[in-house]
Amino acid sequence: MLDLAYESPKPKVISGATGDWELVIGMEIHAQVSSQAKLFSGASTRFGAEPNANVAFVDAGMPGMLPVVNEYCIAQAVRTGLGLKAQINLRSAFDRKNYFYPDLPQGYQISQLYHPLVGEGEVLVEMGPGIARLVRVERIHVEQDAGKSIHDMDPNMSFVDLNRTGVALMEIVSRPDLRGPEEAAAYVTKLRQILRYLGTCDGNMQNGNLRADVNVSVCRPGQYEKYQETQDFSHLGTRCEIKNMNSMRFIQAAIEYEARRQIAIVEDGGEVIQETRLFDPDKGETRSMRSKEEAHDYRYFPCPDLLPLEIEQAWVDDIAASLPELPDAKKARFMGDFGLTDYDASVLTADVANAAYFEAVAAEAGDGKLAANWVINELFGRLKKDAAGITESPVSSAQLAAIIKLIRAGDISGKIAKDLFEIVYTEGGDPAQIVEARGMKQVTDTGAIEAAVDEIIAANPAQVEKAKQNPKLAGWFVGQVMKATGGKANPAAVNAIVIQKLGL
Repeated sequence: MLDLAYESPKPKVISGATGDWELVIGMEIHAQVSSQAKLFSGASTRFGAEPNANVAFVDAGMPGMLPVVNEYCIAQAVRTGLGLKAQINLRSAFDRKNYFYPDLPQGYQISQLYHPLVGEGEVLVEMGPGIARLVRVERIHVEQDAGKSIHDMDPNMSFVDLNRTGVALMEIVSRPDLRGPEEAAAYVTKLRQILRYLGTCDGNMQNGNLRADVNVSVCRPGQYEKYQETQDFSHLGTRCEIKNMNSMRFIQAAIEYEARRQIAIVEDGGEVIQETRLFDPDKGETRSMRSKEEAHDYRYFPCPDLLPLEIEQAWVDDIAASLPELPDAKKARFMGDFGLTDYDASVLTADVANAAYFEAVAAEAGDGKLAANWVINELFGRLKKDAAGITESPVSSAQLAAIIKLIRAGDISGKIAKDLFEIVYTEGGDPAQIVEARGMKQVTDTGAIEAAVDEIIAANPAQVEKAKQNPKLAGWFVGQVMKATGGKANPAAVNAIVIQKLGL
């Protein structure tokens, strides 16, 4: 159930020629299991290997070769299910899904249709402060991936790379609970975040390690509520599936286009045909790929080479005990322990590596809010400029914490700290030693500051008179003193002395 602290977002509404329409979206996420070996063989899963270098006999469909279940892949799927608060089925089974692809040498895919490893779960997708969509996960089944056909290496021939054949996939199937393109992209983002925290999938969409099939239909306002009451799909429009989406931006664009396409068909008196479609990002439109198959078209039957998979509750409990702190819990803790805003906590927990870096800085610096400010604004801003991630940061958590400690101790001002950060970012080194060696330490000697203030006041009598009439102009003197001292004077001390000297 959705936490009472959250309100469900309003569905996306598209105005048609005959009235309003709402979107209904379900998703099937194919997540590659993080494992060094494939699901049914010991062949490597390393990305970027020479074509057909990572292929065992069973992957190539050689006669007489029998699959052997990789226990680690099963453990990773169980771990994923637990992370999604899902039911773990102690007894599951593999089935053969029969179809022909040139890059599927067995002529079938070993999957799970009738008895999946993981049952119902849920994902909470936040869409703004106090607004969230609870997406129900229907099931997670484990299956082997197909290979890859390559058509652009020769004008007359196609090539097949079987490196990916047999790699373990988790197909995470949602209920049709999503109601707009933004929600769909946010759901994939949240699911990817959880998988990365769990360490069960690296979420690399560019390499195809996380792909989404999107089911889209449209209905009139009020029909979705009837479906929710009855679970009768006849209240919803005919759905079309958009295959193999690997970009958040493309997912949103494809849903938007497909919804409008279906609305135009229905309003024109036509009927939407259930089918599988592809999205063309160059044209920004979906196109028909094939008519939508049903389960019977694949002639599913229990895989005769594999016994039913039986696992023990104690084994599941051991996996559950090893789960890390997940994003929602970490975000709540950051807000409670460090007093961070909802926004700052969301940014810092968006990626597990970012969260770990921030926590290390906060612990060492002794100030969570200041640490969050520097990590988000200075470090993330600089890394974004360089198109780099936190793992590529030239500034370690210890170095950033040292800069923050110098600020807290009053040794450097905020302005000097930014200069120091740039030096550490580009040149490296110990922040404290750099401050000493380069004479960057903040001037806290009130006598020296007073002398600088007296000099500025004596040189600008007209400005003094203006400041006495408008006290806000005292800031001009503060700026001049900071400039005269190379930014080293303590700003608070300068401000206090200026106000005193001007008699404000």
